[in-house]
Amino acid sequence: MTQLDQTIILHSTLQSESRGKRLDQAVAEIFSDYSRTRLQEWIKNGQLTVNGVVQKTKYIVQGGEEIAVKAQALAQENWTAQPIPLTVVYEDEAILVINKPAGLVVHPGAGNFDHTLVNALLHYSAGLAHLPRAGIVHRLDKDTTGLLVIAKTLAAHTHLVNALQAREITREYECLVNGIMISGGTVDAPIGRNPHDRLKQAVTPNGRHAVTHYRVLGRFDRHTHLQVQLETGRTHQIRVHMAHLHHPIVGDTNYGYRLFLPPQAPPELEQQLRGFKRPALHARRLILAHPVSKIAMTFEAPLPDDMQQLIDTFYTQDTSKC
Repeated sequence: MTQLDQTIILHSTLQSESRGKRLDQAVAEIFSDYSRTRLQEWIKNGQLTVNGVVQKTKYIVQGGEEIAVKAQALAQENWTAQPIPLTVVYEDEAILVINKPAGLVVHPGAGNFDHTLVNALLHYSAGLAHLPRAGIVHRLDKDTTGLLVIAKTLAAHTHLVNALQAREITREYECLVNGIMISGGTVDAPIGRNPHDRLKQAVTPNGRHAVTHYRVLGRFDRHTHLQVQLETGRTHQIRVHMAHLHHPIVGDTNYGYRLFLPPQAPPELEQQLRGFKRPALHARRLILAHPVSKIAMTFEAPLPDDMQQLIDTFYTQDTSKC
């Protein structure tokens, strides 16, 4: 993807995993920073081509096709600026790095038409209305906390999206999972929509390539404290992969199982585990090359209070830690 003034230029090759899908479905996966509606408009207007040829949205992908887009960047007129507080970790003329709190949806969608991060960003900087997804380059789930980088110019957005696709941006997380994990490792398992529940994701043979690396920070009687690094960025990836290992994240009611309580758990620990009502997952560290200076930059955000208190309780009260 390159940028010419306010023109969006995209290039990508459809992989074999897209074979059999409609064109609009396939390009929505590779150009996930743009809405399905916007991509369908580009297809219908001839601004998105397949091997240099204009196709219809119902064109069935074979895999290996070259996709090209040349379209104008338009303001998102339906999004409303709202005065929602933001915790800014870093800002300059090209990028904005924030520490997202739990409970804040990143992008407007079904059931969340406003009071999202996008609405907050438009209030913070009106110029972001002219960028895809208000400059948002990657996402966090509603109740996942931590670092997000926002592009403030189309050129910066271009650079960061390319860097993310090339796996040149490091995203590290901390989480607390159920069960004892003996050692670190890698999960290499494709993720797609759950065939039994379309609101969830699952490891599925027809899913998209997904790789998650993890290492153990601490072990307790029935829980493990992990550091996790994403190699790819699929929806709910860490949550799905941890559940796939039968070690779901504490507090994750969508992908978790029953509540894990250590035998003879101290009252404080039991109370905190019963009261933790969101996934214990935090985007702790972000490493990227600045889109203008190209200098490597590292950003960190401390664990939120609720997660820090829970982990502290494990380390101080769980005698089986190692």
